[in-house]
Amino acid sequence: MRFRYYKYSLMLLCFSVALNTWAQEGAPANEPWAGFGVIVNPFVGKVYKHEEKFHLPIPELSYGTDVDFVIHTYGKKPWHQLRKFPTIGVGVTYTNYGIDSVYGQCIGLYPNIILPLVRGEKLEWTLRLGDGVGYVTKHFRRSAPVDTINAAIGSHINDFAYFSTDLSYHINQHWDVQLGAHFTHISDASHDKPNLGVNLYGGHVGLSYFPVTSKPKAIRQKLTPLRNRILVQGRLSMAVVSANSPGGPHYPVYLASGYASRRWKSKNKMFLGLDYSYHSDVSAFLKSIEVYPGKEAQHSWKSAVFFGNEFLFGRLGIVMQVGVYIKQAELIQDPYYEKIGGHYYLLQKEHGPLKEFFISAFLKTHKTVAELGEFGFGFGF
Repeated sequence: MRFRYYKYSLMLLCFSVALNTWAQEGAPANEPWAGFGVIVNPFVGKVYKHEEKFHLPIPELSYGTDVDFVIHTYGKKPWHQLRKFPTIGVGVTYTNYGIDSVYGQCIGLYPNIILPLVRGEKLEWTLRLGDGVGYVTKHFRRSAPVDTINAAIGSHINDFAYFSTDLSYHINQHWDVQLGAHFTHISDASHDKPNLGVNLYGGHVGLSYFPVTSKPKAIRQKLTPLRNRILVQGRLSMAVVSANSPGGPHYPVYLASGYASRRWKSKNKMFLGLDYSYHSDVSAFLKSIEVYPGKEAQHSWKSAVFFGNEFLFGRLGIVMQVGVYIKQAELIQDPYYEKIGGHYYLLQKEHGPLKEFFISAFLKTHKTVAELGEFGFGFGF
């Protein structure tokens, strides 16, 4: 049985978050569509070898265009003010990696948030974080059309992550010009092998246009600070990975996390806890080589201690986590790992036994190598 549904779960989560965030009513002080704009950034970049197994030919130059449909927040929700009125958007990126016969081309569609780092009257320095889905025209396959060189991408549908920083100059209330640097990553989180992923860094220059105004009038409220409460939390999730050989079977991975979190500054949660994961692909491999007859399960699970921070944006939490293994499965990897992903809160309460309930999506990596993409739910007491 093939578990292909999970590829689309991340896209559904990302766009439900985007639609929820965009659905803000216009304040009487602002005209309709105030703060809405379009950012266009042509770019050039370079694919780089991020691990020893990456033997693909490196293109001399990659190029493309990123278009972001954005709206400036102005204080309709408390987190707008807490986060210094960031910009939210949905971006579309076209990338030609430079060797079409091997890498193909990629169309990325991703919700994103633009955070102000330094904001002046004319100059502004920002950070953009985005994640969504990418369609890649070429991937590894032994049947026609054959592409056995592309060991980086195993399927058409991939996770597409976008990070950039920009220095913008505000010409007037309608036009901005910006210069920046960016990084993109595509992979299918080991759902289909091979899956080394493609990382690209580059630079861009572009224009932003706001039909009404780029600076809607801000609503500033006197916000009551939230209590720095401590919660006991849990998260249950599942991933699907493929065997190491291309075209091999798919196996579920089951994950459970227990942790304590503490809210701070009304907009963050620091946390510390334990991770557990059971890898049926490792168990199947051990059975095939008959190393531990009848004891394969004992050598197919991992545990780790982890810590990190969750950045809260209303119902959305962006999570960055680092873990150190206490026990590894039989197939040894790096002693530590990273997770980046998010929680979308269906329940947020200050009182009562159950204070939080959320759905979650994470990409687990070992440095620049993706291990799996996990999807699940969690809660807090």
